[in-house]
Amino acid sequence: MGALVITRDSGPQPADFADVRATNLAVVLRHLRTEAPCSRADIAATTGLNKATVSSLVTDLIDRRLVREIGMTENRIGRPATMLVLDGSPYAAVGLEINTDYLTAVALDLAGERLLSWRRAFTGQAVASLAALARRAVGKLEREGRQVLGLTVAVPGLVEPGFAKSLAAALGEPAYPLLVENDANLAVLAEQRLGASPQTADLAYVTGGTSIGAGIISDGRLLRGTRGFAGEFGHLPLDPAGPVCSCGRRGCLEAYAGLGAVIRRALPDATLSPSEFGPHLDEIHRLAKAGDERVLAALTDVGRHLGHAISLLANLVNPACVALGGHFAVLSPWLIPPATAELEARSVAADCGGTRIVASALDTSAAAAGGATRVLDAIDAGTLPPPLAR
Repeated sequence: MGALVITRDSGPQPADFADVRATNLAVVLRHLRTEAPCSRADIAATTGLNKATVSSLVTDLIDRRLVREIGMTENRIGRPATMLVLDGSPYAAVGLEINTDYLTAVALDLAGERLLSWRRAFTGQAVASLAALARRAVGKLEREGRQVLGLTVAVPGLVEPGFAKSLAAALGEPAYPLLVENDANLAVLAEQRLGASPQTADLAYVTGGTSIGAGIISDGRLLRGTRGFAGEFGHLPLDPAGPVCSCGRRGCLEAYAGLGAVIRRALPDATLSPSEFGPHLDEIHRLAKAGDERVLAALTDVGRHLGHAISLLANLVNPACVALGGHFAVLSPWLIPPATAELEARSVAADCGGTRIVASALDTSAAAAGGATRVLDAIDAGTLPPPLAR
């Protein structure tokens, strides 16, 4: 039987020495992410690892340029101690998102600070356009002396298995890991790490746009489902006699609250072209602020349908927070009150089981930021870069 590793996140489990060390390196790194600046003694006291082990692990992380010392502190009980913080200055994590008519690129450092945030108009072939944007982003980061630890692409809907292979080929089989993931799943990872409620273990993020999806984290784990169909929030059936949805069925949430449906309801004379959706959303926002009765009535109706769908989610998985992104976040002052009222009316638990609806603090690049976050999550889980040559 192999050695046993015990961390604050898991019970005893068999592991060989390399697994033990990788796990404990990740434990120290995660502790520093949330508690820095702190000392080696602080880490040992909180994690349960002995001081000699922590000292060895910290030396390893310093050698990898993932952690750095910031000097002594005397503002504490006992002897002065050398304080530690995350470093990661030689590294970057990249996320890309493909949308209807634009692409987004976001790069983060180890602490989650943005190194770049780009949005580019998109027309033409998806793989070629994404590859061109990825090369530009990676090239800029490498010129700045950073090593790209990984790249994740956010796509709407289900992920086609061949898409990642085609993109990897277009990029010349890059040395860094390349992943493709559903946009809502990545957005909820960004919300969990970078949003208003960091480290929430039960969380949902609802994307707003021409289609609607939900990324769901339950008990700290991303819900995917047997074949990746979890989170098809836009196609929850609200009324079998309702309007026809893009999927061909009637009464789906998307038919009531997708961006096209919101525009039809609030601006009945508007041209429904995806290239015009942005200006239409700006106009709806302007009219709502001005108190336009027709627009306010439309948004109240949309909010009620959104709250109905959220009540189904709340009754099933009981998230602590449902964060609204995309056009829902833009229109949240007028959507959240009726949505919350509907959630309260339909919830089977008192006080909605603790579920609350909030506007995401992230911007429209949430899914791309989530792509970069996915790379950082792998680092936190123990997939560390090797020590750098001195």
